[in-house]
Amino acid sequence: MQEYDVALKLLLQGSASLTAAAKWLDVELPKVQNLRLDLLGETVDGGLVHVELQSGNDAAMPLRMAEYSLGVYRLFGRFPRQVVLYVGEPQLRMESKLRGPGVLFQYRLIDIRTLNGDRLLESQEVGDNVIAILAGLRDDKGAVRKIVQRIAGLATAERQTALSQLMILAGLRRLAKTVEQEARKMPIHIDILENEVLGPVFLKGRQEGRQEGRQEGRQEGELAVLRRLIEKRFGALPNWAGEKLAALSASELEDLSVHVLDAKSVEELLR
Repeated sequence: MQEYDVALKLLLQGSASLTAAAKWLDVELPKVQNLRLDLLGETVDGGLVHVELQSGNDAAMPLRMAEYSLGVYRLFGRFPRQVVLYVGEPQLRMESKLRGPGVLFQYRLIDIRTLNGDRLLESQEVGDNVIAILAGLRDDKGAVRKIVQRIAGLATAERQTALSQLMILAGLRRLAKTVEQEARKMPIHIDILENEVLGPVFLKGRQEGRQEGRQEGRQEGELAVLRRLIEKRFGALPNWAGEKLAALSASELEDLSVHVLDAKSVEELLR
């Protein structure tokens, strides 16, 4: 799972504009293959909605979604309504159906660029504003400026989190540099960008982590990024901490990387 998953899941969990879920369920399907869903929510009427985030075209996506659907049915005794939200830069080329003799399985496939980004910009929720950078916009740079201005009005902790999420998602639209330029124009202290040690490590580490992840696997890439951030913040990583990190999944490592700047010690981060 790449870093955009963490940012988007956090944003979508707090968004009332894009999902119908009344609450989100943390689910890892109990199968021989541990199928981990991106988002599984329960609606007010007791239905299930499954949202899967995808940044690249995967020919096996229909099969994956069918496996997810059956896994959810085994666990809950009911099928979810399924949506694949495509957030990648290349043109969407995936199928939304799986056909076979006497078999037809389908789900909803949405390219986020078909959503009205300008409408999300008008939302009072900053999370919706951040997601807008991936949707259809009339003026990309103007949208970035407006989002950064909204973020500038947040409290320090919220501002840092929102800006980090914006930087990550902007990379999917080649707008990260624009975000950084707009952030530096604002008369506020942007910790994650201006910190002489952590700022460059965060941006460079994420890029290196993606490269390592493609070459060595998702877990190894995320582990390399998180170790680098921890060592820059707290110094050499203790053996016990290294062993604990190595045992975590890619998604657990991604979650921890979000909290590195907030933790006061390695012990607090890994408790």
